Amino acid sequence: MRSFLNVIAVVGLLLVTVGLNACNTAEGFGRDVEKAGEKIQETF
Repeated sequence: MRSFLNVIAVVGLLLVTVGLNACNTAEGFGRDVEKAGEKIQETF
């Protein structure tokens, strides 16, 4: 249960980070998604 909450917290923080970065182009969005995926993989 605790690890599930950690995953939810990490995903939430990543979504906020992506939103704050306000990517202006599809390419920028792709980079943000890629970085988010890398961070998720690092947590596991």
